Amino acid sequence: MTRSTRRVVAALTASAALLLTACGGSDDSKDNDKIAGADAGSGKSASPSSSTPADGTDRPEIKLPSDVKLTFTPERAGDSVKDAILRDNADMIRALNMAIVAGDPQLPALEFYTEGEGAVAARDWAKSFKDAGWTVTGTVRYFDRNVKVKSKDSAAIGYCADESRGFSRDVKTDEIKRTKVTKDSYVAYSAQLRKNKQGVWELMKMTSTRGATGCQP
Repeated sequence: MTRSTRRVVAALTASAALLLTACGGSDDSKDNDKIAGADAGSGKSASPSSSTPADGTDRPEIKLPSDVKLTFTPERAGDSVKDAILRDNADMIRALNMAIVAGDPQLPALEFYTEGEGAVAARDWAKSFKDAGWTVTGTVRYFDRNVKVKSKDSAAIGYCADESRGFSRDVKTDEIKRTKVTKDSYVAYSAQLRKNKQGVWELMKMTSTRGATGCQP
């Protein structure tokens, strides 16, 4: 794996939403609300998590178990191009979580939203969970999402992730790992996107800054 690919893998820890050594929460009032379903067992029902686009592109259905909660703000920017980018970015993150839950690094839904270096990194990250015998659970909040359109088929998106309520779970034992919330539970992300021939904004590259000042509560 190249140095640049390793950087993307590290950056995709937030896209994976819930870290292998994820941060847990205290009861401090500064923390987010209690995780919905974080203490549930392995028999969780799945529900559709992707949006329904109006551009006519046949996108894959994305389903996540009830104990995996991802929130995105804003969901829309009031501009059709930026709205499409926000939607596809959110669905890429959902697809990566779906790949981890399914134990399938080559999940078609994940490949649908990634390309090139981004695709390699996403597959490697999902595989690292599978190899470790872990899955994900809990809630991750993505906020302050800002889109910059560079051209008709090139854009960038930056956002913060609050991983303080994201956890890893042992597939065999259902044991959930929790650690103390620190400044590193909050991460700033910057992603490069490209619009393909089908009109999908695919992840090409991503960088991150863990403990970023601008993302702290």
